[in-house]
Amino acid sequence: MQIKKLSRSDVVFVLALTISCLISYLVATYILRPFVDQTNDSLGGMWAAVATVFVFRSTNETSMSAARARLFATSVSFVLCLLYLLILPFSAVGMAVLIGLGALIAIFLGRREDVITTGITTAVVMVVAELGPADRDWQPILRLLDTALGIGVGVATAWICGSLFLRSRSSTTEH
Repeated sequence: MQIKKLSRSDVVFVLALTISCLISYLVATYILRPFVDQTNDSLGGMWAAVATVFVFRSTNETSMSAARARLFATSVSFVLCLLYLLILPFSAVGMAVLIGLGALIAIFLGRREDVITTGITTAVVMVVAELGPADRDWQPILRLLDTALGIGVGVATAWICGSLFLRSRSSTTEH
């Protein structure tokens, strides 16, 4: 295995990703703290940070593409899990059925590449709902909000980082 030397852009990318995940986590936990218990507060921060990692890419175009995919998957999962949890309690069979339904919806809408993210999102929302039954109905809503926050921070930070890096790169090549 050959170890690659890190470029300046690699270091900037990693630092920007690190900072954007921290921002997502802190903002989500700060917003949720007055409304939910500590478990949901921390979970919201984690969920926002995961969404940030998911959409933070090297270019604006790939960040926006990842953001659309993440938002699609979360939205499908949100609708399925919310409807299910309003009617029934968690069950492994119910979770599996929702994962299958999410896959069918993604395929039907021509988004086969989003089946995996939709399934992962549904599994996590359902299991979290099982672990915190007192507020299980809120899990899909909270996770949708956390995801939207993480997407926003990730895309914005990637755009800012890309703009600054490209600007500084073009100014050094012009001289």
